[in-house]
Amino acid sequence: MRSFDQYGNVMLEDTYERHVIGNVFADERVGLYVIRGENLVLLGELDQDKENAKLREVSLKEIQDKRAEAKLERAEDEVLRKKLAQQALGLGFEDCL
Repeated sequence: MRSFDQYGNVMLEDTYERHVIGNVFADERVGLYVIRGENLVLLGELDQDKENAKLREVSLKEIQDKRAEAKLERAEDEVLRKKLAQQALGLGFEDCL
């Protein structure tokens, strides 16, 4: 922590944003980070050994690829759901939707 003020605003130095999907993670360097006091609920230190024991580190590119795949799957599921809903409307199942 670099500094804080009487309003609870906090300035963090040398920060990383952790992206987690399933049991894999990647850290993205953010650098200097300012958090407004109204958005701050809890501040504490993370035990890196315990945290990393549960997760496996991968590259940020792999995490981004996994996110893109998941987004594509959700979009495909939504298209299928809409198709099925349209078919159900024609069969008299309007009350079931």
